[in-house]
Amino acid sequence: MANVINSRTQAREVADVDEVADIQDSGNTGIQELGGGARGDGAAPRLTVLIPTRNEQESVPLLLDRLAPALVPLGAEILFVDDSDDATVQEVAALAPDSPVPVRLLHRPSGGRSGGLSGAVVAGMRAARGAWVLVMDADLQHPPQAAALLARTAMREGVDIAVGTRYAGAGQSEGLAGGSRQATSSTATRLVKAAFPRRLATVSDPLSGLFAFRRDSIDADLLRPVGFKILLEILIRHPAARVAEVAYTFAPREAGRSKASLREGLAFVRHMGRLRSGVAGGQRQLLRMAAFGAVGASGIVVNTAALWLFFEVLGVHHLVGAALATQFSTAWNFVLTDTVVYRKGQRQGTWYGRAGRFFAMNNLLLVARLPLLQWLVVAGTGVLAANALTLVGLFLLRFLISDRVIYRGGEKKVNRRDPVKMLVDTEAETAAAPSRKRSVYLPYRYDVAGTVTIGSQIRLPELEFFRAQWIPDADVDIAVRVGDVGRRMPRRRAALTEDHGDSAALRYEEHLGRFGANFRVRLGPPITVEVGPLLARSPHVVYTNVVEALLRFVLISRGRMLLHSACVELDGHGVMLSALTDTGKTATILRLLREQGGRFLSDDMTVVDATGRAVCFPKPLTISAHTLRAVQAEDLTKKEWRRLNFQSRLHSKGGRSIALMLARFNLPIMGINAITQILIPPPKYTVDRLVPCRLGTSTEVKDLFVIERGTPALYDLDSADALERMLVNTEDAYGFPPYRYLAPALRIGGLDHTELRAREREILAGFLSGVRTRVLASDSFGWADEIPRLLAGEQAQHVSQAVAEAWPRWGLLPGGAAA
Repeated sequence: MANVINSRTQAREVADVDEVADIQDSGNTGIQELGGGARGDGAAPRLTVLIPTRNEQESVPLLLDRLAPALVPLGAEILFVDDSDDATVQEVAALAPDSPVPVRLLHRPSGGRSGGLSGAVVAGMRAARGAWVLVMDADLQHPPQAAALLARTAMREGVDIAVGTRYAGAGQSEGLAGGSRQATSSTATRLVKAAFPRRLATVSDPLSGLFAFRRDSIDADLLRPVGFKILLEILIRHPAARVAEVAYTFAPREAGRSKASLREGLAFVRHMGRLRSGVAGGQRQLLRMAAFGAVGASGIVVNTAALWLFFEVLGVHHLVGAALATQFSTAWNFVLTDTVVYRKGQRQGTWYGRAGRFFAMNNLLLVARLPLLQWLVVAGTGVLAANALTLVGLFLLRFLISDRVIYRGGEKKVNRRDPVKMLVDTEAETAAAPSRKRSVYLPYRYDVAGTVTIGSQIRLPELEFFRAQWIPDADVDIAVRVGDVGRRMPRRRAALTEDHGDSAALRYEEHLGRFGANFRVRLGPPITVEVGPLLARSPHVVYTNVVEALLRFVLISRGRMLLHSACVELDGHGVMLSALTDTGKTATILRLLREQGGRFLSDDMTVVDATGRAVCFPKPLTISAHTLRAVQAEDLTKKEWRRLNFQSRLHSKGGRSIALMLARFNLPIMGINAITQILIPPPKYTVDRLVPCRLGTSTEVKDLFVIERGTPALYDLDSADALERMLVNTEDAYGFPPYRYLAPALRIGGLDHTELRAREREILAGFLSGVRTRVLASDSFGWADEIPRLLAGEQAQHVSQAVAEAWPRWGLLPGGAAA
């Protein structure tokens, strides 16, 4: 270490003293480009490493020697914002030309150092050239390797702020000198978290000096910097920013002196008070809750009276009576809530839309309330009293959903922190010792399009068409097993913990400890998914929320894409449909098959490649409420029809939108989804049970229709617009948690999430290059009438290679396995 300091000092001594002096003087008025790096292409850096310095002459040589090499793979620059009175400027200027990354300097004169360290950071934010900004100290208490890991985490798609934490995972604060300083830091952290419980709910170290952020997600004009703790102000003034944490060890200072003082501590307390006074809305929310409670109390009277009529007078079963009474009290509560509790400016959307969401909320909560009601009745509580108790118990949840979703969900900017805590920890305990011995055998095995093989301990109904029991247990690409995942005790909020060490892995846990909807993924190869017992009982959730996301990216790594679309073959002509979720795609496919014949390939997802070919992906069809009109299956019994009518309403667009709204709160949403689907399974049927049809293996797609609801229209899309539309539609299919936390953490086939998405775009662009893409809008669900008319006279002479008699025959496909 001494050799490093001596060599750097010699370099500074032989530098041209006059030139250095000129740099220092001109630095008072602007930013100096001090050299370094090898970026001769003129490209802007991806990352600006912002280092505020004040009298750090001794630290700079050590810092540059360790930090700059770690930044080379990140396309970074270093920006020093200096408030020094010593020779720090000269030191930086002398060392910068030898740096492997570009170095810039902004020196603030003694009369222009407003805001202290925080003011220096804001000045650096305005001068940064990178799309991302990493803030760290110059004294090496923020280790360069930890800073580089933090930057890589921040630059993953979907994160706005990444915080280096000393208080989560393997993070440590051993670099804080002495017990008094550690106690002071810990107390201050607890104080600010108590002062801002919602905005700092997912942040364990809001006073960290090591953090990174997406530059365009932070508005520098909102910041009023004072003292040391600029991260706190960024978090408080940007409550909707998505935050992830990276555990690191705060190292001992190697040079220089701490700038902490009593004066800085008092400034911090005053500044925290100003921030607290600027967070408004709490008192108004309490008043709304009181008014909502009064309305709810009157609703309990209405509900009890209706239940008395149905149960005591008419003799209806108490559970059926409770369900009917809920409809009466919901109507009563909605009218009063919409007219009394919320003023006109607070109502979002149409009256019918609010009413629909209000009824959907209360009926979804009814599903959770009825088992509790039955338990109370069995325990000896009277029916009317038990019903009232269950209504009171759900009051707070009903208010929160109404206040933050139904009436305030239409705001353009939702000032709410993401409910899931995200932590990157190189020493994460992703594997836990099993509490009992479990089998590792995979009784269900699938071969998806001859490209990806999956083995599972639970049956995956969506993949039944791909059953391939001949695949060796040890040769699958994705293995799904049941195990004990997560810690035993409940936790305050859901968390995704990533291990970015030698063995990439992640763990998702919800609130209920090992009883919750937890899973663990090791990214292999092979990829191993371990799900908790609750998820194992809900295979639809396991497949849709976990396995399909992994399958999507494994296919990409092998040159194919799982495209959100439906595909049929009409007279040898490949036709594809795409739409946002719950538009009417399934009903259109069923009508086309029933009225036009042809072969069915897919309804929800299609495997495509860059040559324009589509490969079948015949998952069972989910029948939503608006799809029922297209179902004319004589095979369904009356009991199945009755069940289908109920299921289709719960699992249709309204139910999905309520579930997505609930996902914005600190709730075990995946567990709620799993329990709901255990109690009321989704209405899924194979296509040939709903309409008579044949299945095809693959086809060359010639026409793609993007169907929309609205004023009738038909127009062509150019290749660029078609590409963006299809990417948006595909991403829309993965909106339910925990996809948004899971996907950015994936690394498959040597590619990270950003690289996988770029390859997906390339595959899709190649696929669309030979496809005519048109937008077809209808206000009467008439797409199945228009598409055959448009295709008339345009039929291609191409004859599909699909062979229905030996389905599927992957050997017929380019790159497929031998049949």
